[in-house]
Amino acid sequence: MAAFLQWRRFVFFDKEAIKDPADSGKPFNLPQGISASDSGRGHIIWFLTRSSQLSNFQAYKLRVTHLYQLKQHSILVSVGQDDEGINPLVKVWNLDKRDSSSPLCTRIFPAIPGNKPTEVSCLTVHENLSFMAIGFTDGSVVLTKGDITRDRHSKTHTLHEGSCPITGLAFRQSGKTTHLFVATLEKVLCYTLSVKEYPCTELDVHGCALRCTSLTDPSQDSQFIVAGDECVYLYQPDERGPCFAFEGQKLLAHWHRGYLVLLSRDKKSPNKSQFGSRETLTSEKQILNIYDLDNKFIAYSGTFEDIIDVVAEWGSLHILTRDNGLLVLQEKDTQTKLEMLFKKNLFVMAINLAKSQHLDTDGLSEIFRQYGDHLYVKGDHDGAIQQYIRTIGKLEPSYVIRKFLDAQRIHNLTAYLQALHRQSLANADHTTLLLNCYTKLKDSTKLEEFIKTSESEVHFDVEIAIKVLRQAGYYQHAVFLAERHDQHEWYLKIQLEDIKEALCYIGRLPFDQAESNMKRYGKTLMHHAPEETTDLLKGLCTNYQPNGEVGTVSLETQRKKANAEEFIHIFANHPRELRAFLEHMIQVEAESPQGVYDTLLELRLQDWAHEEDIKKKKALQGEALSLLKSGCYSTVFDKALILCQMHNFKEGVLYLYEQGQLYQQIMHYHMQNEDYGKVVEACQRYGDKETCLWEQALGYFARKEEDCKEYISAVLQHIDRYSLMPPLLVVQTLAHNSTATLSVIKDYLINKLHQESEQIEEDERKIRTYREETAQLRQEIQELRSSAKIFQKTKCSMCNSPLELPSVHFLCSHSFHQHCFESYAESESECPTCAPDNRKVLDMLRAQDQKRDQHELFQRQLKCSKDGFSVVADYFGRGVFNKLTLITDPPTGKSTTSSLEADLNRDLLIHTKRTS
Repeated sequence: MAAFLQWRRFVFFDKEAIKDPADSGKPFNLPQGISASDSGRGHIIWFLTRSSQLSNFQAYKLRVTHLYQLKQHSILVSVGQDDEGINPLVKVWNLDKRDSSSPLCTRIFPAIPGNKPTEVSCLTVHENLSFMAIGFTDGSVVLTKGDITRDRHSKTHTLHEGSCPITGLAFRQSGKTTHLFVATLEKVLCYTLSVKEYPCTELDVHGCALRCTSLTDPSQDSQFIVAGDECVYLYQPDERGPCFAFEGQKLLAHWHRGYLVLLSRDKKSPNKSQFGSRETLTSEKQILNIYDLDNKFIAYSGTFEDIIDVVAEWGSLHILTRDNGLLVLQEKDTQTKLEMLFKKNLFVMAINLAKSQHLDTDGLSEIFRQYGDHLYVKGDHDGAIQQYIRTIGKLEPSYVIRKFLDAQRIHNLTAYLQALHRQSLANADHTTLLLNCYTKLKDSTKLEEFIKTSESEVHFDVEIAIKVLRQAGYYQHAVFLAERHDQHEWYLKIQLEDIKEALCYIGRLPFDQAESNMKRYGKTLMHHAPEETTDLLKGLCTNYQPNGEVGTVSLETQRKKANAEEFIHIFANHPRELRAFLEHMIQVEAESPQGVYDTLLELRLQDWAHEEDIKKKKALQGEALSLLKSGCYSTVFDKALILCQMHNFKEGVLYLYEQGQLYQQIMHYHMQNEDYGKVVEACQRYGDKETCLWEQALGYFARKEEDCKEYISAVLQHIDRYSLMPPLLVVQTLAHNSTATLSVIKDYLINKLHQESEQIEEDERKIRTYREETAQLRQEIQELRSSAKIFQKTKCSMCNSPLELPSVHFLCSHSFHQHCFESYAESESECPTCAPDNRKVLDMLRAQDQKRDQHELFQRQLKCSKDGFSVVADYFGRGVFNKLTLITDPPTGKSTTSSLEADLNRDLLIHTKRTS
């Protein structure tokens, strides 16, 4: 039970009289004889609009006793009398429809249950128009179920009977369940209307007077209010709720926008005359109180005279008085109410009020700020910081931080910064400041609690925290954060620069992270632990397997291999470790990157160049050559060649030239070193692959003023043996050498002249032979043209059997049996024996004819050949420059029908082929 005597009183409502719109200087007066009133749908019944425009219609002939205006429908339900006596009628009016000058009355029915005369005490209607309940002074309640606007679709029956007058009714809808609260002078009941039997629950044995009941908003769980003379009770459908000790004789109870409005009789005024009467013998004073039950204060309290009713409409409370006056209580706006509370330093009440008024977060934050400022000025720093914490997200943190930077307030600042981090609104500066607070307070417990929160609850920048802890000397805490949150770079940095322990940690990392960290910190690790670092790199580039479980390691990850070439720079100033690393790589991974081989070659060449001991130098030379011959330089050797040239490694340079088939470079290398014997040796070794080497060698020796007769003779012998150069060109080349006398080329010239003489003799012999054969062929052709051919063959040229008629004879002197010829001959006009040779001759002629038009090929061969005359002679021999007429076989027909001229030409070809 809450005692209202402890509740603060405020004036949150402004009272004013409504002015008459016709005469703004005078107050508005209601009509005489108001017996019932209600409000809703923008009207105060009697039909008073917001602009104080009054309208009316006659509902009953005698009087109106009760009115109920639905809030969601333009339906008005009234109870009144048309005749003398106790015979109340219920009328349902549709205010949206008109019947001449009055609203449309959709239904009229008697209110009395049965024939027992009794007066109506209260009335209520469900907003869905499916229920209507009427209470009577004899203690009965009549329930109408169905469409209350129509007679046919509704049923009426007595729900409750008793001996005590009904003082209050109210419907409550919760989901699909409908309840009806019933209040009498002695008890409070609740009926469940959604169940067929309408079960009844007795909630209390205390009742109330007439018009002293109401129903709260759905936001207040639609509780039934019963205002007794000693207390005000709130009820749920199944139990009694909270109780408020508001003393005084209650005349009226009303619920308005979260407020409980109670009209009580002043203790100094006389008592009421009788139950249900609106008239009193003398004027009485009444007290109107407006309570905020949630925030526990009185929003308004005023004394009035002769109030008839209090109704709510347009967001205000309207008070009807017996002297026909109309007063309005207008609630102040939220900001005005809050300022009133601020002036009295009632910040807690202001906060509760703002929440109940659904003030936005910005408004609430401003209240918290003002409350915090108030407590800060009073010296309650602990309470102030709690209010400031509630402004996080709205108030700039620097506003609070500046107030608590004093060392004596550091624990309050720490609490605020902790809250700022919990809401994930802290920036790097806030994290830095919080950690500095921890370190200054030397509160290791709070510090560890802060950094050891679960990963899902981390509300700070881990990297910033690591930096601050490291600067403050809390190395172990910084390492813990780095390891827990996978900040491997920071972990290694701290370990390397502050603790110097990192190799074993990297060895536990997954491959990708281990690789990236070795690239970043490899030089530092190599400086402090060269051997261990080298071993770790060997594993990372060959077959890396993490030692621990810093991260989840899959089989695929374990099979990854780092690129050894990317770690070579780490070995700066550590050649011994670099050589060990590179030699390990080429032994384990034969397909290592080319940079690995190039770097190892450079190391071996440096050792070879600086070694003075002959035996060791020879061994190092062998190692360098073996690396070159290992197969890694079969295709790409540019860098290796440069290295060998830089270190003047002759064997390597020559080997690489030979691998790249750069025979002219080998020759030039020996020429630059003036190693004449090697020049001739190179010509002998590679001359068959590149014949121009002999010409270059002859020109080289011809330019030398030294005595090179021995080498010139050796070169001339090879040129003479393979006829690589014309003699005239040889003489011209050696003519520029003053030491090369005629004796040097005497043997070459004599041998060449002898060869030329033999060639001339051979050519003359062939000419004589060709002339004799030509003359013989011409003679045979002439005989074929001028004399008859006698066939004297006695055997078949195919089966070698004696000839028998019929037989076939050819001018080539071949004869065949008729059946042998038909079996083997491919053409009727061609000798089967000579056909293959003839076909070859014809193909050769066709080929020469096709090559006659290949001028580009001729030009190209002529330009590329060393002896252009031989190319021209070859094309002359092919008949390229002759006009050739080729006579082909006739398309059809036998040999006996062919012309003589065609036979003679064909026979000429055949004979020419046989005798050639």
